[in-house]
Amino acid sequence: MYLTSDATVRNILIVDDSAFEQRMLVDLLSELPYRVSVAFNGEQGYQLALSQRPDLILLDVRMPSMDGYTCCRLLKANPATQDIPIIFVSGIDSVEDRITGLSIGGVDFVSKPFTPGELAARIHVHLNLMRRAPPPPPDASQPVDPDAVTVRAAMHLIADNLGALPSLNEIARSVGTYREKLSQLFRAQTGKTVFAFIREERIARGLQLLRDTDMDIQDIALLVGFKSAGNFATAFREKMGVTPSAYRHSIPDSPVQT
Repeated sequence: MYLTSDATVRNILIVDDSAFEQRMLVDLLSELPYRVSVAFNGEQGYQLALSQRPDLILLDVRMPSMDGYTCCRLLKANPATQDIPIIFVSGIDSVEDRITGLSIGGVDFVSKPFTPGELAARIHVHLNLMRRAPPPPPDASQPVDPDAVTVRAAMHLIADNLGALPSLNEIARSVGTYREKLSQLFRAQTGKTVFAFIREERIARGLQLLRDTDMDIQDIALLVGFKSAGNFATAFREKMGVTPSAYRHSIPDSPVQT
């Protein structure tokens, strides 16, 4: 039997739309020193995580209403829940799915069917790692505007996918809303449109790459989501007043001074 490093009973939230899978997990965890609560989809799981602040979440991926990836994005965009470790427990097992789960904030990805002892060991490891982490900031327990969380989650998704950005419909769906609503929230929260934010984020990332790397300007343009170096140069000059190459040459000790 796996025990945490102290006598504290930890709270674990299971988010899975299958009653059978829930029962399997509850039966496993009932033999360990954990309190367990359950949710049947990502939306319910997100709300329970906000109200209960579990010590760890076991999160399925494919669920109705709100899938596990969307739930995770919202949890990680909310200061009140961003430090809760999330282990994806899912029947999908492609490399792409694992990369997605880990890149959006999951600490682990366990495929179904799983070995009970292995899952118990992974839970044990991540709970004890959480104990060693710095405490959350004092304001993490304060209520957070749900609209701000949605916009923050969308911003993170955009920043992580500048080179191959999903459509606005897909971005909205991935943070639990729809295109028109996301556009309204962006204007209300940031004073700018989604597309204006994307353009500014691309220029900011381009600035960083021009300053800190010796990458070719064409490669930078493609990496940050422009179709060509010419399009990048036009947008860059509109924002910065100089071309990318002129900006790079103006930087002291630039990696490229040719």
